[in-house]
Amino acid sequence: MPIVEIYTLRGCSYCVRAKALLDSKGAVYQEHDATADEAVRRGVCQRSGHRTFPQIFVDGTFLGGCDEVLALNRKGQLDALLA
Repeated sequence: MPIVEIYTLRGCSYCVRAKALLDSKGAVYQEHDATADEAVRRGVCQRSGHRTFPQIFVDGTFLGGCDEVLALNRKGQLDALLA
């Protein structure tokens, strides 16, 4: 089973959508809430190169944010990454 990580902010509608998609796929993921933790926020920005949320990684590979993961799902590629 792949290691799925999602970096989120509380109250972020894109984070909610991305988690709902992962949940619908039965993915088990580690959620890192960056809302009140500046070190987590800086770390994910350095790791991904992006300042927006959510940021999603599978087995250490950066997939992107909500829009990118939704696009992978539309293309039928997300299931293979989560298998």
